[in-house]
Amino acid sequence: MDKISEACFLAKIEEVLTRYVDKIYPSKEALEKVLRSGKKLTFYHGIDPTGPHLHLGHSTNLLLMRRLQFLGHKIIFLVGSFTARIGDPSDKDATRKPLTRKQIEDNLKTYKEQANKIIDLKGPNPVLIKFNSEWLDKLTLEEMFKLAANFTVQQIIERDLFQKRIKANKPISLHEFLYPLLQGYDSVAMNVDGEIGGTDQTFNMLAGRLLVQKYLGKEKFVITTPLLVNPKTGKKLMSKSEGTYIALDNLPNDMYGKVMALPDETIIPCFELCTEVPLQIIKEHEKALSARGGQAGKVNPMEIKKKLAFEIVKMYSSEKDAKNAEKEFKRVFQKREIPSKVPTFQTPQKSYNIIDLLVETGLAPSRSEAKRLIEQKAVELDGKLIAIYQSPITIKDGMTIRVGKRRFIKIRL
Repeated sequence: MDKISEACFLAKIEEVLTRYVDKIYPSKEALEKVLRSGKKLTFYHGIDPTGPHLHLGHSTNLLLMRRLQFLGHKIIFLVGSFTARIGDPSDKDATRKPLTRKQIEDNLKTYKEQANKIIDLKGPNPVLIKFNSEWLDKLTLEEMFKLAANFTVQQIIERDLFQKRIKANKPISLHEFLYPLLQGYDSVAMNVDGEIGGTDQTFNMLAGRLLVQKYLGKEKFVITTPLLVNPKTGKKLMSKSEGTYIALDNLPNDMYGKVMALPDETIIPCFELCTEVPLQIIKEHEKALSARGGQAGKVNPMEIKKKLAFEIVKMYSSEKDAKNAEKEFKRVFQKREIPSKVPTFQTPQKSYNIIDLLVETGLAPSRSEAKRLIEQKAVELDGKLIAIYQSPITIKDGMTIRVGKRRFIKIRL
């Protein structure tokens, strides 16, 4: 290895050990030593298919996997096709409802396409996709008892999430105790050298580390990644259960708009964890944001957020799509113009109650929600605010209804 390639190799290793990383078990130094040796390792990251979309919260782990893949290591993208039927208790203050096989199959349909936006599934060192139902469906009751014998009730009950539920007098289902054992067994079944996952998965991943030591007699590295949270509130930015997430397969305009709707205080965390923008540039953005208001010439947060939105759309679509999404955002949200493409609703009626119209067009799921939107001054008809919902609306061909910032319908007679 010549000096230039060696320097590049070492720089890439340092990026793996620092960017997107919260903590490394047993230590950063131990993993660094193995990586520097040139030995090829097998790492995996697992996701339970609890919804049909991967989102920006998943991207941190996928980006780290891509860097390890670039260095030639074997990467496994594990789909929790069995564990999703159990329900991961991690970071939950109530028992998660297990999914059916049908729900899991529906959610899995687009996972490969979404993951392939970051990790390479077809190149010279392709990421392998595996499903843990392959081995967990075959686990016998005797094997399960032997697996459970490696842990104590005290070890499981000491988890923060269980302690919180006990103090709040909330139930803990017995099957939730078994989830870390099953996730841990994944590491044994695949004979991996390391696992990557969010800090909320630390307990489960360390359970796997213990089982690898017991069953396979070797070390398993655990790399935890920071969760994407609002630094002010500590609340997760991407939540499937609450429907507040930016999906990796969102359309470019939708993705750009959703990024622009994020709170200003999340700009830097999203740059750090959801993009590959060099840290030096991110530091410059952070400096500009922190100095705003005190020095002349510093940027408005919106301008830096536009850069963030551009980078994210470019990553999951293309630079051309990012440029078009940026133009559309300026036109619709800053100039208050109608989008270039608007869904249409055809009707023979020339008069409508606005409540009925919002429900029939799908802009409101119910009459009560339609009333709430009007009361919150979120409904416009051809650019004019609708303040009352009692009076009938005269329908004109081509008129446009706007609800909130991003929902439009054009009426056709």
